[in-house]
Amino acid sequence: MAVFKQAKFFWSSIVISLVLFAVVQILITGGMLNLFYVNTLVFIAINIMLAVSLHLIIGITGQFSIGHAGFLAVGAYASGIITMKLEMPFISALIIGGIVAAIAGFIIGFPSLRLKGDYLAIATLGFGEIVRILFLNLDYVGGASGMQVNHLTTWPWVFGCMLVAILVIVNFTNSTHGRACISIREDETAADAMGINTTYYKVTAFVIGAFFAGVAGGLYAHNFYIIQPSNFGFLKSFDILIFVVLGGLGSLSGSVIAAILLTVISTFLQDYPETRMIIYSLVLIVVMLYRPQGLMGTKEITSVFSRGQKLKGGKKDGKGQTVA
Repeated sequence: MAVFKQAKFFWSSIVISLVLFAVVQILITGGMLNLFYVNTLVFIAINIMLAVSLHLIIGITGQFSIGHAGFLAVGAYASGIITMKLEMPFISALIIGGIVAAIAGFIIGFPSLRLKGDYLAIATLGFGEIVRILFLNLDYVGGASGMQVNHLTTWPWVFGCMLVAILVIVNFTNSTHGRACISIREDETAADAMGINTTYYKVTAFVIGAFFAGVAGGLYAHNFYIIQPSNFGFLKSFDILIFVVLGGLGSLSGSVIAAILLTVISTFLQDYPETRMIIYSLVLIVVMLYRPQGLMGTKEITSVFSRGQKLKGGKKDGKGQTVA
């Protein structure tokens, strides 16, 4: 019965998502949404991809990484090279950008994931800064002045990639591999004692998260006409980290909600550049004071709906009658 309910909710979510996509696409085609709102929707979708990809690394596997902007930069520049230098199709650029970012994730993940806690955070932060400095001094991609790219990111592209990222990570989490990652998060020593290859699963989660961050980087790069290394500093990694922590460590739904909320807040505060970061920080402080476990804690929307249905149905007495 529980499996049937999960499948029902899964397909219902797919249908609702497709309806939402169709409505937004009709509004865009009809000219009822101006460029500002369309760009906001694109940013929301990109940030959701970044949030759920980091959620797999931190929230599910429990590996504290703060170098996610490095994978975003690798995907952005790799996809830009594919479209601008090699003149290949946009879909090839996104796939190759994701693959290159995944390779970078494996290269940095295999040796550094033997570290834990603060040591892993410092190693991933160093990786992000190395990537930024590398592109800053690489004349092939424009160096500090940046790299010019064509505007190819559209609502269908970004929505499709976002939906694929969420579906892959949800299915991975619910699989035996995802359960192994969760066991590593809860107690790595116990998981290793039970025969789980902890290094393998940590690297796997790191590679999958890096892949989708790279795809998000390709969409991010082609949403502008120029990309610069300064767009991928360590503060960008902290922005992505905030999505996961604010939403609730271990909750994909929370990461999605936090990404939407903070993107909207940041976008609509752009008219107040002097006070934007102050207001943004105050919002985070208030939320963390009154909800330190995050917006969703470790729960998903499915569990909230299931609880609501149980409360609505009431309790049964010994004769099978519903008790209010």
